[in-house]
Amino acid sequence: MPPHVVRDGLSDALEQGRISSLAARGQRDLQNQVAAYPGLFPNPPVDDAMLSALALSTAFIAPWCTADQLRVANRASLWVTAEDWRIDNAATSLDEVEATVSACLKAADGDTPETGDQLAQFLAEIRDELATTASFAAVQSLWRDEVRRMLTADTREWRWRAARAADDRQLPTFAEYLANADNYGATFVNVSHWIATGSEDTLNHLPELIAASREVQQILRLVNDLASYDRDLKSGDLNGLMLGVDRAAIERQVTDRISQCQDLLDGLEPLCPTQARYLAREIGFTTGFYHGTDFWGSFDR
Repeated sequence: MPPHVVRDGLSDALEQGRISSLAARGQRDLQNQVAAYPGLFPNPPVDDAMLSALALSTAFIAPWCTADQLRVANRASLWVTAEDWRIDNAATSLDEVEATVSACLKAADGDTPETGDQLAQFLAEIRDELATTASFAAVQSLWRDEVRRMLTADTREWRWRAARAADDRQLPTFAEYLANADNYGATFVNVSHWIATGSEDTLNHLPELIAASREVQQILRLVNDLASYDRDLKSGDLNGLMLGVDRAAIERQVTDRISQCQDLLDGLEPLCPTQARYLAREIGFTTGFYHGTDFWGSFDR
C-alpha cells in the first residue's frame, strides 16, 4: 500500500472522529432535553438511536462549528420531532391541532407558555437562547414565520389524512404534497442555526438562504419518502409514492432537483460561502443517510 494512502486514511479518520465527538456531545445534550420534557418523547420511537442520528446530522452538515454552536440546531431538530409527533400522532381532532399551533405561535412571539405545555415551553427555550444574540430582534419575524409555515404545513397534512380516512380517494396531488414540504422542518432548523451562529454575511443574505433552503427541503422530503414508504403504509402517513408517482419518477426528480440546487448554491457561494456549503452538505448527508435508514425508530399506532 503506498504511504500516501495510509496517511490519507489516517487524516480522514481523524476528521471523522472529531466530527463524531461533536455528535456525541450533541447527543448528550439531546438526552438531557428529553429528560427535561418527558411528555414530548415516547420511547419508542424517540430512542437513543434517533437522538444519535439527529446529532450526527448536524455535526456532519456543519463540521466547522463547535458543539456549543450546534446546540440550537440540535434542539430545533428535536423540537421538530416533538411537534411532528404531537400533531401527527397524539392529536385526535382539528381543535387539538389548532390549539397546539396557537400555543406555539404565541411562544414564538415571546409569550410565556402555560404551565404544563411542554411543547410550547421547549420552543420558548429555543427562542430565549436565540434572543441572546445581538441580531435576534432584527430577524425574529423571519424566525417566527418559519415556525408558522411549519405548523401550517403540518396542519394541512393533518387535514389531508383526516379526509383520506373518511374517503381514501381524498388525496392531495403530488405537486400539492411537495409544495407542503415545510412540514419536514428543515428550513426552521436551518434558520434557527443561522441566527444562532450568523455572521454578518449570513444575516445580510438570510432571505436568499431561506429561499435556497426551501428548494433543499423539497429534496429532503422526497428522499425521506423513498426511505420511509413501507413504514408510512403501516402508519397511515402520507408519502409521495402514494400519489400516483412511482419510485423511478421520484428518483429522477431528486437527481434533477439536486442539479438545480447545485446551480443555485453556486450563485450563493460568493455571497455567503459557509452557508452555501452548509446547504450542499445537508443534501449530501441526508441523501446518503436515507439510503440505509431514516430517523424514526419503530413504533406501532
